[in-house]
Amino acid sequence: MEKSYKEIMPQIDTLIFDVDGVLTDGIVHVFENGELVRQMNIKDGYALKTAVDAGFRVCIISGGSNEGVRKRLERLGLTDIYLGAHNKIEQLYELKDMYDLNLTNVLYMGDDIPDYPVMQKVGLPCCPKDAAPEIQNISKYISQKKGGKGCARDVIEQVLKVQEKWNGNFNSKYD
Repeated sequence: MEKSYKEIMPQIDTLIFDVDGVLTDGIVHVFENGELVRQMNIKDGYALKTAVDAGFRVCIISGGSNEGVRKRLERLGLTDIYLGAHNKIEQLYELKDMYDLNLTNVLYMGDDIPDYPVMQKVGLPCCPKDAAPEIQNISKYISQKKGGKGCARDVIEQVLKVQEKWNGNFNSKYD
């Protein structure tokens, strides 16, 4: 019998996210000069930083190549950021080799067809509520939040809580 997402979360040590449609709502604002501007959720950012601070490997594999996105993610402490990735499975295997990853301990959150091959290889494929039907069909966890609306925070918080690494799991010395 296949394990449920709750049974897999205790073993997760690596979190990988797509950007457009996961960390953003998938909408880009196009300016006259051709610049594309994305909007990111601050709560997702907090969760990403919390996961990094808790010792998780947090990575990005995205087909988009916006340097503003890279700078934002670097400020949150992420170091493995692959932008302009058109064959995402290559970056997954690069990360696997670089860190000797056990792919069954990897969570990947994607939302559309380019994420499909990677999601088939990891232990915990996840997606936002508004992901493509094909992605929902292979996801072990579908967030009740849409892309760019807190879906990354949702899944990160769950993993960290299960592993007792979420900030809310500490007892204040002043209690």
